[in-house]
Amino acid sequence: PDLDVHIVTHEEVAKGRGLPVARGARLGRSRIIWGWLIGVGGPVVLAVLLNTIDLGLANDMLLFLAVTVAAALLGGLLPALASAAFGSLLLNYFYTPPLHRLTIADPKNIVAIVIFVGVAVSVASVVDLAARRTHQAARLRAESEILSFLAGSVLRGETSLEALLERVRETFAMESVALLERVNDVEPWTCAGSVGPDPSARPEDADVDMPVGDHMALALSGRVLPASDRRVLAAFAAQAAVVLDRQRLQHEADQAKELAEGNRIRTALLAAVSHDLRTPLAGIKASVSSLRSDDVAWSEEDQAELLEGIEDGADRLDHLVGNLLDMSRLQTGTVAPLIREIDLDEVVPMALGGVPEDSVDLEIPESLPMVAVDAGLLERAVANLVENAVKYSPLDQRVLVAASAIAKRVEVRVVDRGPGVPDEAKDRIFAPFQRYGDAPRGNGVGLGLAVARGFAEAMGGTLNAEDTPGGGLTMVLTLRAVDRGPAVAAPSAVAERQVS
Repeated sequence: PDLDVHIVTHEEVAKGRGLPVARGARLGRSRIIWGWLIGVGGPVVLAVLLNTIDLGLANDMLLFLAVTVAAALLGGLLPALASAAFGSLLLNYFYTPPLHRLTIADPKNIVAIVIFVGVAVSVASVVDLAARRTHQAARLRAESEILSFLAGSVLRGETSLEALLERVRETFAMESVALLERVNDVEPWTCAGSVGPDPSARPEDADVDMPVGDHMALALSGRVLPASDRRVLAAFAAQAAVVLDRQRLQHEADQAKELAEGNRIRTALLAAVSHDLRTPLAGIKASVSSLRSDDVAWSEEDQAELLEGIEDGADRLDHLVGNLLDMSRLQTGTVAPLIREIDLDEVVPMALGGVPEDSVDLEIPESLPMVAVDAGLLERAVANLVENAVKYSPLDQRVLVAASAIAKRVEVRVVDRGPGVPDEAKDRIFAPFQRYGDAPRGNGVGLGLAVARGFAEAMGGTLNAEDTPGGGLTMVLTLRAVDRGPAVAAPSAVAERQVS
């Protein structure tokens, strides 16, 4: 039937649209118009037709009653009442003796006309009641589905505060919605979240306000809602308070997690300083003390060996301190990459300075597209990957550093023939202060891979570990490719920042 009631669907409930709570309980506009046309015009047309045909008073009354029933079915109570009143007047004037006078001579005709009016009013009342009951059923169904959806979203932990307020605004056809709160009755109201233009700053400034507890309120601006809509609005307001509390608890939990992670990093850093950093310092101090000793006459070969030990210890110390500083920058979010379009063959060879010359094979095709990266971060990431691969590779096996273009990205692969890493540990090796297995030739605090992945993600790339066919581990560094063009030289400030 053409009722002005929209039955809400599950999809519309999920989107917060289509509720009939903001619409009146009435028949459709077109049905009301047709009801009035038939209720007023129908008796006139019928009277004109019956003047040409004599069917008798009983049949005439049945025909007028049929018109009244039609007006009731289409337009409801008021058009039917108008049709009954107008039809009874026409019956009395044209078909009830004395004719053409508004008087009734036969009492039987009075009873007939009264029954006619009573039947017409009864039918109209039934139709109007059915329309109101249909709308009420639609409202209750929509409310129950909305309340069920809100309850489910609470259990699932879904919906952000802004999304929920936007749903309230669409559901009730409002211009703006704001969730206001204050600490106590003296403090001013503050806005915890809002959608729409010019949200109300106080509940009393809004067209509709729904209190939530003692110090929180949902303020809606745009129009005044009927009292029947406040039940669903109260559910939305309670849900908004729950979502706000959940967001704050989640924020506090994230802060606590960050603090716990920071404490873990600091604890691991202290352990690293107490062991890994002390070892090269002790070696440097022992070599310097030996050289300065007057009790022993060192040969040139011995002096060269001691100086080489000092240099190796200093390099090792510099590498460890650099990784620690890089990790601290990543943990505090202070890494700000300066993205430039560069060629890989300008950066990757520079990253191999920390490993023996005969330990790496380099394959960088000249046809590779340029990549959008920070040259300093890329060099440091590749250097850490290569040093880690050399550390775990057998002495007679060389590490392969190769690059290739795939679609709109460039992959740099660092391939070793070491012992490899099981699948369940491939993600764990990128965590700070993690070293897989024993590496008798390896030194460090387990930050190289963590720093490399952090730098890769800071540049918009990725770093993952794969198995090397035939045994070993392959680090895959994926970078964004750009169209080949003239290379942009990185300014000297970038190099200075990288050194610092």
